[in-house]
Parts: sequence; C-alpha cells; structure tokens
Amino acid sequence: MKNFLQWHEARIRAVRDITPTVREFEICPTDAAVVAHEAGAHLQMQLHFGNGQNAKTQTRSYSLVGEPDGQSYRIAVKRLDDGKGGSLAMWRLIVGDRLQISEPMNHFPLDTSASAYLIVAGGIGITPLVMMVQSLQKRALESGVYLRMLYGARSKEELAYLPTLQALLGEKLVVHVGASPIDFAAEIAALPPGAQVYSCGPVPMLEALKRAWAASQRPLVDLRFETFGSSGRYAAQAFTVHIPRQNKHIEVPIDASLLDMLELEGVQALYDCRRGECGLCAMEVLDVKGQIDHRDVFLSEHEKQQNQRICVCVSRVVGEVTLDSAYRPEA
Repeated sequence: MKNFLQWHEARIRAVRDITPTVREFEICPTDAAVVAHEAGAHLQMQLHFGNGQNAKTQTRSYSLVGEPDGQSYRIAVKRLDDGKGGSLAMWRLIVGDRLQISEPMNHFPLDTSASAYLIVAGGIGITPLVMMVQSLQKRALESGVYLRMLYGARSKEELAYLPTLQALLGEKLVVHVGASPIDFAAEIAALPPGAQVYSCGPVPMLEALKRAWAASQRPLVDLRFETFGSSGRYAAQAFTVHIPRQNKHIEVPIDASLLDMLELEGVQALYDCRRGECGLCAMEVLDVKGQIDHRDVFLSEHEKQQNQRICVCVSRVVGEVTLDSAYRPEA
C-alpha cells in the first residue's frame, strides 16, 4: 500500500560535479514555495527509466545537503553503474529539466539536547550529515558542545564536501581513506557520557558501528543512523520471487527493487522510508533457494541469520525467494 505523497513540479536549476562520481543538483519547485527543512531531511522524487513501451517511473529518496537557502533544495547523487538505475537517471538530467518532487520529510532528525556528538560518515553517506555538522558546530562555538567527526571513503578524491568540512571543523574532523576499518571501539570509548552518535553510510560500516556500540553497553537510543541501502554482501543481480497466495512468479531485474516489482505486479506492500530503516515493508519469507542479501538496518543480526523476514525496499536475493503476502481472497 503506497504511502501517498503530495507531488510538486520542479526543475533543475544548477548541476555541478563535486567528485568524479558525485554530482550535486539544485532543484527548485515551480508550483510551490521552498519548504524549510531540518538536518537529516530528504526528498522523494519520481524518476523516469527507459523509453517507449519499456518506460517506467520509480520513486527514489535523496538526502538534502546543507542548510536551506529558501530558494532551492540541494541533493548530491553518487553514480552507481551497477545500481538500480536511479543514479544514472539523475545523472542524465541537465539544467532546465523538470521532475516531480515531494516536500522535505525527515526520518533522521537531530536531537539537539545532548552535550556530546560523534558524527560518522561513509562515502555518499555524508549528504544528510553536512547540515548536522553545520548546526552542531554552531552549538559547539556557543556553548562548548563536544563534537567529533569521522569521514571515510575508498579514496581521497571521493570525499565529497571535504573542503567545506575541513574549514568548518578543523581538527575535529578525522579522515579515513582506504580499506582499513575504523576503530569504532576506541572512538566510542573516548566519548563523554551521554554522547550521541549519528551515522550514515554503507551497511557493512553501520553494522560494525552497531556491534561496537552494543559492546560498549551505552544506551541503544543514543546511536542513530541512516543507510542509503545500495550496498550488500553480494553484487546486485536479477532474481525470482514467488507469491503463492496470488500465484505470481516475478522476475526482479538488476535495475529495480523488489518493492518496485511487487507494486508493478499488483502485490500490495506497506512501506514508508524506502531505505531499509523503518521495517514497515518487511515480508515473511516462506522459502529461499540461494541467499538473501539483507541490506536493511532494521532487522537484527539474529533476524537476518534466521531469514524469516526480508525488507523488500532495499534487500535482494541471490537465487529465488518465496514470500507470503497480505492478500486474502474474499469470503
């Protein structure tokens, strides 16, 4: 069942490349005013894929970058050549192109009541954290709030917004480049009591952070995260899903999510965030031939090992999966 949104016409006002694989877009609504947003907010947008009879429209979510200026929304999109197609559709847009967008929504709000913060970004996960850092640095200057940021990427060239963050944070920013893992246990141990952690990045990084946080025995509520849901243990590939209640056998291509194809085939699924965080889209797994690639951060590690549920908005399968649906025949 769709989470109904109010869509607005918008146009691309400006485009610029900020790394070899990250492109920033300024987007202006044309039939409504720009709505102010808080740190952690995102936009939903409708993107068009394919041509002619193969054309389709899918919804994608992108975090808003930086403090609002009242004139446009800013997002940054990493090009993923082996992704589901959303990034490539965005990269084809040029200044003047039009698209449909939602108003800002926020499932990753910043709690400003803490006295200490650790911000952890991995790759394109930097996007929702830029405004958080801007807001927290102001508080740090005004009231001495503790602030530290860890920012990791595979190469220095892929550290989007690095000059901005360096100018803003100075020695409070610690950069990690390459494959060496961040020592989250040591970073957490150094935090003052009552510190909150905000993180966004690939699932493996978030899982490592979650394990270190659990081992520290700090309150779970003080670890807050968001994922872009594009990374998993296996490379994306086509797979098959069976829905026995509706006698459906659905092929999920590389460039579509399981949720996309369920909707297209008339299989109703609840959802909200479309990023593997809220768990509303989780469906019961009846059988799997192969492996489920759990790309969400909602299910616990134990639940993922059991393979009894799958978050259909982001997770994928290597092989075949049989799912139960909410469909029940009328009496």
